[in-house]
Amino acid sequence: MKLGIFGINFGPCGDPEVAARIAQHAEAAGIESVWTGEHVVLPEPQVPPSPSPPSTPFLDPAVALAYLAAETSRIRLGTGIIILPQRNPVVLAKEMASVDVVSKGRLIFGVGAGYLEPEFAALGVPFDDKGARTREFIEAMVALWTQEKPEYHGRFVAFDGINAFPRPLQKPHPPIVMGGSTMPAFKRAVTHANGWYGFGLDENATKASIDALRAAAAKVDRPAHLGPLEISITPFVHLDRDAVHRFEDLGVHRIIAYGLVQSEDDVRALVDRVAALS
Repeated sequence: MKLGIFGINFGPCGDPEVAARIAQHAEAAGIESVWTGEHVVLPEPQVPPSPSPPSTPFLDPAVALAYLAAETSRIRLGTGIIILPQRNPVVLAKEMASVDVVSKGRLIFGVGAGYLEPEFAALGVPFDDKGARTREFIEAMVALWTQEKPEYHGRFVAFDGINAFPRPLQKPHPPIVMGGSTMPAFKRAVTHANGWYGFGLDENATKASIDALRAAAAKVDRPAHLGPLEISITPFVHLDRDAVHRFEDLGVHRIIAYGLVQSEDDVRALVDRVAALS
């Protein structure tokens, strides 16, 4: 079981010096990866389904991970997740390739379609077609990362006669992890991603999600080059070794732990508890 830590760019880790110390501590403890979250803006006042108070400091994922790349040497750096349809995929491909280069090939690129309509409205991005945008933007970014002469022609993004360097160090590209718990998201994970990420799950919800991924795989074709679908989750249950083994038996490959932390000491204690599970 791979073990990661969620929240390396917000809350207490919204302070970059705290984030660097936590990432270094996690690396020394043998943690496999640290993961960012993302909200460009948050509704004020906070209303469901907004996950955080509007005053929560969220460092931009690319900036945070590039900073942490310079402060660490081995730990993997994941975006968990970037809200892809809110981004310009050509610009984001450059940013993520740059993170992979400065980290010497440690990026895990996690994406999702998003769910906060006020955030989309503030960015001037349509909410209704976010799933289709997510699919096209992944395809466009992979084209920029892998094609000798990148070209893509879709409904939402189109280009040819251009190029973009540097390419990511990881070949053919950094691992792509798809978030989301709807059938369209499960299908996108099967057809476009190396892995799937489920957030805030217990054992029953994890089993239901893995069953849904299998059902999606029976309906759509998975390209062979993507390999087996790696399952990552952030569980909202008490984590001990028995729980880790139960999740492993369900088919989970990575646990990305998160807690309601208020201080650097809280995050450091979380890292220590997770490292003790290995």
